[in-house]
Amino acid sequence: MPNANQPRVRRQSAWPIEQIGAFLAESTIPLRLACNAGKGFPSLNSMWFEYREGSLWCATHSSSAILGFLREDPRCALEVAPNEPPYCGVRGQATAELSREGAGELLERLISRYLGESNPGLATWLMSRVDEEWVIRLKPVWLSAWDYRARMSETPGRD
Repeated sequence: MPNANQPRVRRQSAWPIEQIGAFLAESTIPLRLACNAGKGFPSLNSMWFEYREGSLWCATHSSSAILGFLREDPRCALEVAPNEPPYCGVRGQATAELSREGAGELLERLISRYLGESNPGLATWLMSRVDEEWVIRLKPVWLSAWDYRARMSETPGRD
């Protein structure tokens, strides 16, 4: 029986949900989040995230434009993939839920995940604004993975 917290995986996905979940849980690549910015043009944003409970969780400041866009239209698309070969990754569509609850704890985890101890000044600055942070919970409608690593590692011209 499928887990209610697990998103639907498209049939053509290169990976099953377990591998998608492991990739998202281990990845420290910011996700690309596309949403409707109004007037017919989309907005594309890079965001830190964590994957848990079948959702992708992001934090954003109350002044960010994406917060207003998602309030108007919670439908969005996402992608998590490295920019360098060999190419693989996860993409999908989701519905965003916005909340203030747990924003500080989420921001702390994201800072630890993405910065570690590498930039204490930025971490301090981000935490100084924690009272104005929001949680964006992306609840996937569907996810799909692609993985070109095997074909990219093949030597051209060999049988």
